[in-house]
Amino acid sequence: MESRALIFGRFQPFHLGHLKVVEWALDDFDELVILIGMADESHTLRNPFTAGERIWMIREALKSEGVDLSRIITATAPTMNIYVGNAYYIIKLVPEIKTLITRNPVIGQVFRGAGVEVVEPPTFNREIYRGKVIRERILKGEEWENLVPKRVAEIINKIGGVERIRVAGCRD
Repeated sequence: MESRALIFGRFQPFHLGHLKVVEWALDDFDELVILIGMADESHTLRNPFTAGERIWMIREALKSEGVDLSRIITATAPTMNIYVGNAYYIIKLVPEIKTLITRNPVIGQVFRGAGVEVVEPPTFNREIYRGKVIRERILKGEEWENLVPKRVAEIINKIGGVERIRVAGCRD
């Protein structure tokens, strides 16, 4: 079996930190499964983009950076509580994996309990490459496009994502 790892996140939006983790992981694994969590939530400040929009952003960003898409598998998972039973459920949603790549200690603990090896990636400017920071900058009208791959910024602008975040921010 080829070596395959799982990267699990919301990707709201897919940013340069995510891109760096994918590039880092592809040095050690033949394939990556990128699992988009909270796929059933969108149009809120915390989760402004749909699962389909996030898949599109990820695919276009990776393609534009020269990543071999034959090494990438995307999947989605609905919003769930974090516990070991749901880790088993997620494992069944994706092709066989042996490793989870995460910086989230709770997610790591749960997947370890389900028998999955957990690898923590290096940080890549995590203080600014965070979805929350990017969404807050968009909300405040501050510079944000330099924190995401160019194709992601283009998609966010094309789908009216800036306005969507601002409307959601007014509701919250």
